[in-house]
Amino acid sequence: MPVPAHILSGYRVLDLSQVVAGPTTARLMAEMGAEVIKVELAPDGDLSRRLPYIRDGRSAYFVQQNRGKKGLCVDVRTPAGRQILSDLAARADVLIENFSPGAIGRMGLDWDTVHALNPRLVMCSISAFGQSGPLANLPGYDYIAQAYSGFTSLIGEPDGSPYFPQLAFGDAASGGFALAAVLAALLHRERGGAGQYLDISLLDVYVSGQEIGIQAVSASGGSIVPRRTGRQHFSVAPLGIFKGAQGYLVIVALGRQWDQLCRVMGRPELAADPRFSENATRVANLPEVVTLIENWLASVGDDAEAIRLLEAERVPVAPVLSVEDVVKLPHARLRRTVRTIFDRALGAFDVPGVPLRFSAFPDELPLQAPFLGEHNAEVLGGLLGYDAARIGALQTQGVLLSRQV
Repeated sequence: MPVPAHILSGYRVLDLSQVVAGPTTARLMAEMGAEVIKVELAPDGDLSRRLPYIRDGRSAYFVQQNRGKKGLCVDVRTPAGRQILSDLAARADVLIENFSPGAIGRMGLDWDTVHALNPRLVMCSISAFGQSGPLANLPGYDYIAQAYSGFTSLIGEPDGSPYFPQLAFGDAASGGFALAAVLAALLHRERGGAGQYLDISLLDVYVSGQEIGIQAVSASGGSIVPRRTGRQHFSVAPLGIFKGAQGYLVIVALGRQWDQLCRVMGRPELAADPRFSENATRVANLPEVVTLIENWLASVGDDAEAIRLLEAERVPVAPVLSVEDVVKLPHARLRRTVRTIFDRALGAFDVPGVPLRFSAFPDELPLQAPFLGEHNAEVLGGLLGYDAARIGALQTQGVLLSRQV
């Protein structure tokens, strides 16, 4: 069945990345109709194939990140394997990789070589620390970059250790930033420019998310120091997590929303109280602010009713949902923020949706994640023009591998 036309139909992506950040960029391009050829390194392929949930050797983690891609498994330690990579790069619009700096060059695909081979190609390297600087050659994952960015230091109780987040936000965000850079580079190319090299760093992405911390430390001359404050924001109030009658609620009341919150709580006079009338004084009296709000929530006695009252006055509020709650959330289901997909091996299960919406392309594409090396013959024969004998020899020599996982 031919893939329906979408916004990136006609573009070819060579995906040499693994786990999350790079695969996110390539998967989003596949969701938008690009032809994505994923090359996995022999013998085991993408590391994410060994991450849970796994059943009968098939990883739901891998499936989520790699739907819509054609799969090759190549031994790039061999001259023939490196030749395959070179032949693919010559025919691609985009090359994405997230190996440690220098590794892609040892595969014969450093930027100078690739640019000479295919001047129109856009090459995107994603790494923990970028391609330059004192940290560049260190190995790293999302949480390593996060620790260096100052994010981890802000999570946890004031007098305790930092806490460990349970999701790879930096990987996903870096994949999105990389996508923006790739699409901008393609636009530049379509306007008559050449291909170019893109250097995306998880550390750069994390630090860009410091919307208050860095400018506040610098502009204040160090008088403002971002710090762990547990369930509350260190410099804005009220902005935090509050204990309700049944669970926890996030409440944010900025500017006039503080006046609205005071009215909801039946304490309109607090809006003019000098202890609470400005953000700075509310921060200075944060324990009292928290007590006022949590006492009111307890007096209401029902979190759903408290949310209804706050929403009626346009005070931003949300329950703290579990993952199981999000999967069942009607809004998430209606917008396909959480969607059910079907995998040939795992069957039906839920994954996050596509956060990119296009009015001219409203429908999702029917995509499948590849088995290991599933499209070796299709890509080498159909795209590169290798004949059956040559492909068979590469399989016999162990240059090409495939398994039903």
